[in-house]
Amino acid sequence: IAYIIAGARGIVEECFKWANQRVAFGKPLIQQPVIRQKLANMVSKVESIYSWYEALTYQMTKLPYDQQSMKLAGTMSLLKFRATRVAWEVADDAIQIFGGRAITNSGMGKYVERFMRTNKFAAILGGSEEVMADLGIKMATKGIPATAKL
Repeated sequence: IAYIIAGARGIVEECFKWANQRVAFGKPLIQQPVIRQKLANMVSKVESIYSWYEALTYQMTKLPYDQQSMKLAGTMSLLKFRATRVAWEVADDAIQIFGGRAITNSGMGKYVERFMRTNKFAAILGGSEEVMADLGIKMATKGIPATAKL
């Protein structure tokens, strides 16, 4: 999960650099409201999964080892699911910001192109998104008694 977050953060940084450097319609791209909205979405998504990751890491340091898998496996699964979805969304927004440069494997858009091409590996390795989401929900509902009602 850490490398997913690091990769997404790197792409967000590249987008900020590009948006400040690129001039379109006589002004820097960063002055376009739609670009700032994309950047805001990217930052809020990446930083929210980072915060979740930090909270989960903290919980791991406080729980005894024998309780970690029972209490944190579901949360970890859902975090991986969300992190890989965010990576895909960040890649998509970055492509929109970089335009045609994002589909070249050299030059200014090479990191965006590489991230777009490879971020799906994270969704597959260690359990696909659907499997992770299902495991997370199964673990979350495991302790609910069959007689529970609203």
